[in-house]
Amino acid sequence: MDNSGRILLVEDNELDVELARLAFAARGLDGDVTVARDGQEALDYLHAEGEHAGRPDHVPSLVLLDLHMPRLSGYEVLRRVKADPRLKSVPIVVFTTSDADFDRGLCDELGADAYLCKPFDFLGLVDVVDRLASTWLPRSA
Repeated sequence: MDNSGRILLVEDNELDVELARLAFAARGLDGDVTVARDGQEALDYLHAEGEHAGRPDHVPSLVLLDLHMPRLSGYEVLRRVKADPRLKSVPIVVFTTSDADFDRGLCDELGADAYLCKPFDFLGLVDVVDRLASTWLPRSA
């Protein structure tokens, strides 16, 4: 079974993308990650539109969403996904550098399922991946 796309990582920082890929690979989940480089690309992926038109019509098991991105912010992606009846049940974990109360509160109001600050080291990132996998990803048989 093809599990590609089980995790949609929405991240515009190339270094953060590569570190996340390494952390997922360390836990055997590297084949399960699709990357969207900004909010609009994330929506295109979720709706199978634009450059993602024609892809299999399935939703990921988890969306990891950065907040501050070009074209369309993470806040707007969160608002639109949670307002869409077909997508609102997809878990969205905000994964950002911001620890601001304002950001946490707004994400909570918009329907984020969780809010995590990015760790400052690779081992911390692997720990986050472990927690994300055990909490949000279905266990394979």
